Amino acid sequence: MPRVKRGVMTHKRHKKIIDQASGYWGAKNNLFKTANEAVQRAGNFAYRDRRNKKRDFRRLWITRISAACRNEGTTYSSFIAALTTSGIALDRKVLSDMAITDPSAFTALVRQLGVAPAAAA
Repeated sequence: MPRVKRGVMTHKRHKKIIDQASGYWGAKNNLFKTANEAVQRAGNFAYRDRRNKKRDFRRLWITRISAACRNEGTTYSSFIAALTTSGIALDRKVLSDMAITDPSAFTALVRQLGVAPAAAA
């Protein structure tokens, strides 16, 4: 009776995990059990951080817009409120880029909105 090959799919699955763990330190790059744990953990961090990256960029854009608003003598919140009430649909990414690359256009936008200067602190 011919011998039946067993474990072909298991070998394939293990090899896939070991390949994903290449470059990991210590036994994590060549022992299946530790490599599997490391790959799973890395995948969880990657999933979480893809979402956190969006949060971090939004915070950066808001900080940049706020700094540009302060240069114009107003606050971020009053600037955003004026944008909303005027119906101008510019997102924070575009506003941040405008504040950095084209400050004169940002100044013109603030003047067009007629945002009241912030009270002296």
